[in-house]
Amino acid sequence: MELRQLKTFYTLASTLNFSRAAEVQNYVPSTVTMQMKALEEELGVKLVDRLGKKVTLTDAGSSFLRYVENILSVLEEAQHAVKQSGELTGTVVISADETLFTYRLPIVLREFRLRYPGIRLMFRPLTHLNLKQSLREGDADIIFMLDEDKRETGFCGEKIRDEPFYLLVSPDHPLAARTALTIEDFNDETFLLTEKGCSYRTFFERSLAQKCMGGISELEFNSAEAIKQCAKIGMGIAILPEMAVMAEVSRGELVSLPWDLNTTSFATQMFWHEEKWISPAIEAFLNLTRETFGQNNTV
Repeated sequence: MELRQLKTFYTLASTLNFSRAAEVQNYVPSTVTMQMKALEEELGVKLVDRLGKKVTLTDAGSSFLRYVENILSVLEEAQHAVKQSGELTGTVVISADETLFTYRLPIVLREFRLRYPGIRLMFRPLTHLNLKQSLREGDADIIFMLDEDKRETGFCGEKIRDEPFYLLVSPDHPLAARTALTIEDFNDETFLLTEKGCSYRTFFERSLAQKCMGGISELEFNSAEAIKQCAKIGMGIAILPEMAVMAEVSRGELVSLPWDLNTTSFATQMFWHEEKWISPAIEAFLNLTRETFGQNNTV
């Protein structure tokens, strides 16, 4: 078996997505598929199951991953020991939810790869509920969260930027032309929301309950893109951050309703464990993020 195949398997096991694995390795997706097929044929076992767009590790794949992690770790140490160029090496594991990976982090990831080619950068999309756990258990070095601007016990953190939210509907929705709304106008409407446990969904539902609004229905999604598409065809009212809908609003495909969602401040924030050693590679990523967004606001 070849080292590149092991790296491809490790990347695929980390991302559980062929397209993302290909992007990390600077391959086309077919190359990832070809390398995985060759590796599985040589080992004589199936390492991953591909069910539609979903990728899962088999039992054999989970066992093999532990050995691959050790191999790559030892290789990384060996490379670091013999390199004399002063180039930064190491691994940085980043986690965030789908919204931030799509709309905030690509510019940072791209610049980091260009500036620090010797550092292996892994990014693992997680749901909002799993992000803090991944940091506490050491599965991620840095996490990015879209949440209320507040401290997190056991973490060091910085606010990257404030994130305004909007209520959005299709242009032909009955509320689209209104210049002012009351709470009663939302009665019997359908809201398109993220998964339960997401901080801004929790805040939104709490604020509506306090105003005694009733009769609404909810559709739950785990993708901001899915929420947008459903809102655009008139399925209901979406609540989404500005960063996810700027293009659709500017093209007139979505209309922002006149409803203030700024009573609580939400922000993109990055966190790392307060007891974790900050390697030069991790420090480089933190500094590049600060440079990219031009802020350094400790939370």
